[in-house]
Amino acid sequence: MQPISVYRQQKSRPPGKQLVAAAATFCAVVALLLLLPGEQAEAKRTAIPLPLDITPTEVERFNPAVEAISPSDHWQEAKVRSGDSLSIIFQRQGLSASDVHELLTGTELTRPLTRLRPGQELAFHIEGGKLLGLKIKKSEMTTLLYERAPDGFQVSELNREPEVRTRVTSATISSSLYKAAEDADMPERLIMELANIFGGVMDFVYDVRAGDHFIVLYEELYLDGERYKAGKILAAEYVNRGRSYQAYRYTDSLGKTGYYALNGESMQKAFLRAPLEFSRISSPFNPKRLHPVFKTVRPHRGIDYAAPRGTPVYAAGDGRVLEAGYTRANGNYVVVQHGSQYITKYLHLDRKAVRKGERVDQRQIIGWVGATGYATGPHLHYEFLLNGVHRDPRTIVEKLPKAKKITATEMSQYRNTIHGMHLQLSTYAVQAGYRSPTNSSIDAG
Repeated sequence: MQPISVYRQQKSRPPGKQLVAAAATFCAVVALLLLLPGEQAEAKRTAIPLPLDITPTEVERFNPAVEAISPSDHWQEAKVRSGDSLSIIFQRQGLSASDVHELLTGTELTRPLTRLRPGQELAFHIEGGKLLGLKIKKSEMTTLLYERAPDGFQVSELNREPEVRTRVTSATISSSLYKAAEDADMPERLIMELANIFGGVMDFVYDVRAGDHFIVLYEELYLDGERYKAGKILAAEYVNRGRSYQAYRYTDSLGKTGYYALNGESMQKAFLRAPLEFSRISSPFNPKRLHPVFKTVRPHRGIDYAAPRGTPVYAAGDGRVLEAGYTRANGNYVVVQHGSQYITKYLHLDRKAVRKGERVDQRQIIGWVGATGYATGPHLHYEFLLNGVHRDPRTIVEKLPKAKKITATEMSQYRNTIHGMHLQLSTYAVQAGYRSPTNSSIDAG
């Protein structure tokens, strides 16, 4: 026998007083159950599955029983002021000296807590007067998070991922590479990197000429829609006196990243053409030079690069420090042995950055330009010896071993990798009037 529904009963016969009272009682009970749910009812309400990509603001729309709480609701922001210590900052947040002691003794990473800088941003998570968490902003990209745990405070690093965009820029040189790049709105770090990339094939102290031009394809990093900083150079072209040099960033099968020409030859040569950036040659290699201090004819067995005091001096090639010391004539000096045939010398340094016996890599800072010893002003005296004989550093590099190349088995992968970058450089060069449309093939050069 089929049960008769309430709806059918209501339709077939009007309810009496008893039925109305019973219905009212039933509704009150149901309402009470809804206001005070039991364990089973609560379990059913919270078990509704949510999409994996749900955001905190969408939680209530999918499941009203789950409270949507923004992570920032619990955090109180603060800034480090001049003269602040951790104790003073804690005191402003209503925390005591014992809270400071508990944090410092409850974590192994205490240095960021004791080395706070004015303007640095902090955030506190405090409940019931108890510190549950502390955030310290190290940079725009990185924040340290200290969270209370049963045995102290756990530390984790929160890293933001910037948006990466590519940009192409170019400039024609009228006075110097630095000035032209600066006018093209290139960050200073990228200007130095550009010089480093082509430092094996060009001497930016001596070879740069008015009318030279360059094109650079590089990354820009954005945070919250605003430019944060420049990334790495992806590809670049420098045209010097009509001769084009191109370089492409590539990571080989062994995981080593470098810059290579179109034919796969590394831009990094055995030795740099100049061991420092953006200077002028104040005295070239000259066997019959008139000495500026003693006013006598004495051989000048190296090159003098005039540069501001403190300019970094780089190791011209991989090697080992043969000597690092001081003499009355040479001032602070460093001598580097490169294999069995080559030696380079760096004199009149303001300070040394390496010690005798230390291994150095090409472009590693070994000291800074100074005027120690017999020097009339800040400059670097640089010598190059081949098998014990002094040679002109500018001309000897042409006779040194060729740079390494990408292996034949990897050449196809290399060309596929750089194809897009080469196309961007070529297209931009044509649009800027630097190159004709017919000279844009990846096989060119």
